[in-house]
Amino acid sequence: MNPDTETPIAPYQPGQRPIRELPDELISQIAAGEVVERPASVVRELVDNALDAGARHVTVRLLAGGVRLIAVEDDGCGMARDELPLALKRHATSKIANLAELEAVGTMGFRGEALAAINSIADVAVLTRQAGTSEAAPAEAGGHGWLLQGGTGEIRPVARTQGTSVEVRELFYATPARRKFLKTDATELAHCVEAVRRHALARPDVGFAIWHEGKLVEQWRAQGHGPEALDRRLADVLGPDFLAHSVAVDWQGHVTEHLPRALRVWGRAGLPDAARARADQQFAYVNGRFVRDKVIAHGARSAYEDVLHGQRQPVYALFIEVEPSRVDVNVHPTKIEVRFRDSREVHQAVRKAVENALAAPRAALLVAPTPLPGTVDAAVTPTIFEPKQPPAHGLKHQSAIHFDKPAAPSPGWPVVAATSHQRPLSAQELGLLWGAPAPTAPDTPTPPSAAEPVDAPATGQPWPLGRALAQLHGVYILAENAQGLVLVDMHAAHERIVYERLKTQLGHAGGATALPSQPLLIPVTFAATPQEVATAEAHTATLQQLGLDVAPFSPRTLAVRAVPSALSQGTGSGAAAGGQVVELARQVLAELASHDASTVVQRAHHELLATMACHGAVRANRRLTLEEMNALLRQMEATERSDQCNHGRPTWRQLSMKELDALFLRGR
Repeated sequence: MNPDTETPIAPYQPGQRPIRELPDELISQIAAGEVVERPASVVRELVDNALDAGARHVTVRLLAGGVRLIAVEDDGCGMARDELPLALKRHATSKIANLAELEAVGTMGFRGEALAAINSIADVAVLTRQAGTSEAAPAEAGGHGWLLQGGTGEIRPVARTQGTSVEVRELFYATPARRKFLKTDATELAHCVEAVRRHALARPDVGFAIWHEGKLVEQWRAQGHGPEALDRRLADVLGPDFLAHSVAVDWQGHVTEHLPRALRVWGRAGLPDAARARADQQFAYVNGRFVRDKVIAHGARSAYEDVLHGQRQPVYALFIEVEPSRVDVNVHPTKIEVRFRDSREVHQAVRKAVENALAAPRAALLVAPTPLPGTVDAAVTPTIFEPKQPPAHGLKHQSAIHFDKPAAPSPGWPVVAATSHQRPLSAQELGLLWGAPAPTAPDTPTPPSAAEPVDAPATGQPWPLGRALAQLHGVYILAENAQGLVLVDMHAAHERIVYERLKTQLGHAGGATALPSQPLLIPVTFAATPQEVATAEAHTATLQQLGLDVAPFSPRTLAVRAVPSALSQGTGSGAAAGGQVVELARQVLAELASHDASTVVQRAHHELLATMACHGAVRANRRLTLEEMNALLRQMEATERSDQCNHGRPTWRQLSMKELDALFLRGR
C-alpha cells in the first residue's frame, strides 16, 4: 500500500514488464535519495557551494529544524544570469571539465547534482549577484541580482549585494513518505548545527552564523589563517577545555620520494585524560573536507594504545593534506567517504603524527611563575632512580607517611630485586632493563651502569613536578611545586619510565626498519579464506617487514614459515604454539585487509616489554628516600608519555593552591 494515497500497488512479477528508460522525474528522485537524507544534508551541500564560491561569511537560516526553510547566504563570487538555468540541472558544474580534473579535484563540491536533487524534492529559489557588477549599471549589464525560481524556471531581477542566497522550502514536499522518517525539529536542528560545525573547524578564515526561528543559535567569527587562528576557532567551536587538554600536532613527510607535495598531518590531539566514553569528538579532514575514514580513525586510535584506559575514545581534530591525485573523493554521493591510493602510508603518517605529539610529558610543559624556595639542586639529585635494598626484616613497621633526609648517593640493587618476596629478574632481563651487559653467572646481577644525567631547568625556573616532601602509605609521593601539591603514583610512574627505556633500547620506538624474524622448524599451516589468501599475496613485502613469512601453501591453505624473533621465544612448542602462530597471522592479515596497515606485531612486542616493565618497576610499600623520590620526579619530566602508565592510568595529579584553599574554606 502507498502510505500517501492508500492505493494498492501491484507487486513486481518477473518477466511481466519490459525494460524501459525511467522518466526524468523518477531519476531525480532516486538521485535525491542518495544525496539528501535529512535537512542537514542540504545544509552541508549548500555550505560546500558557498565555500567554493570564496565566501568570507556564511549565514544559515532555518525554520522547523530545516524542514520548512533552509536559507544559506554567502558573500562569494556569485553567478551570471546566463548560468542560473544550468545551476539546477543535473551534472552541471563549473568545478571540473574533464577526467583529469576529476582525479585531482580540490573543491568541496564537484558532482553537479546536489542542487538538482534538492530541487526535485523541495521548492528552491536561487538569488545571486556576480562579483564586479555596479549598482549604477543598467539591468542589461547585470547591475543588480537575479532570482531563479526552481519550480518554474522563471528568472527576474531583484536587489542584492554580491554573493548568493539559496532558499529551500518545504523539504520532501514532493515525497511526503520520506518526511515521516525525519525526527523532531530539535533533533534535525542539532544535525544541521553539527554540519556547520564541521565546516567551521576546517575554515577558521570564514565566519559562520546559524539562525533558527529568528533566533541566533551559533555564531563563529572569522579568525584568519595560521595555527593561532585554528586554535581560536577550535576553542570557539569545541570549547576552551578542548584546547586546554590537547596538544598541537604537526608532522610532514613524503608519501613517496618522487611526489612534489608531501603528506602533512596537523591539528590538535586530546590528552589521554580528555578521552571520552563515545567517539563523538573525533574530527578528521582530508584537504579541507570532513570525512569518516576507517584508515584515519584506526591510525589515530592506535597512537593511544598504551596511554588510554579501557575502551575510552580519544578526541582530536586532525587535518590531512595530501596530493589530490592520491585520494579519490568520488566514492559516495555525500562525499563523506574517501579512498587513498596508499592507505598504509596515510595510516602510518596519522599514527606517527599523533604519537609524536603525545610523546612529550605534560609535566615538562608546565611553566611555574616563580621558583620554589629550596628547590632541589641538580648537583645533589641522583641521575638515576635506584632505591636502596631494604633491610631483611621488611617494612612491617613503616609509618603511613614517611619523611626522610636527603642522603648521599650510594650504589644499591635495582628496584627489581627490592624485596625478598619479589622474584628477581633474570640476568638477561636485567640487561634489557638497565642497558648493561648481562653478567656471566646466572642469578648474580650486578648493579646497573650509570644513566645519562638529566639536565637541570634554566636558571630561576623550578622543576615542573616540584620537590618531594614525603611518601604516603608507601604508594604515593607527595611533592610541592609552584602551583600547589603534586601526587605521584610511584609504581605507575616508574613502570612508564622503564617501559619507554625498553622500547628505546630494543629499537621498537620508531618501527621504520624490518623486524628480525625467526624461521620455524616446522611451518604452521591453516585453512584460510579467499580474502586471507589474497591479502597474504598482495602484502608480502609488508609481512616480511613485520618479521612474518606467510605464503600460500595451496589455494585454500596458508603456511607460516617465520615469526618475529622477539615473539618466537614465548610461543613454546606443540599444538598450543601452533595455535598462537595461526592467531597472530590471522590478526595481522585482518588488519592489513581492513586498514592496509598492521600493528599487531608491534602491540605484541610492547605487551612483552610492558610485562617486563611491570615486574621491573618499584612496588608499593617500598620505602624511598627523598633523593630517590626526587630522582623519580626528574625522570618523569624527561620521559615520553609519563603522564600515563602502560595501562592508561594516570601517574600524577596536581592540586592547585586554589583547590586546597577551597577544601579548608580559606578566603570565604
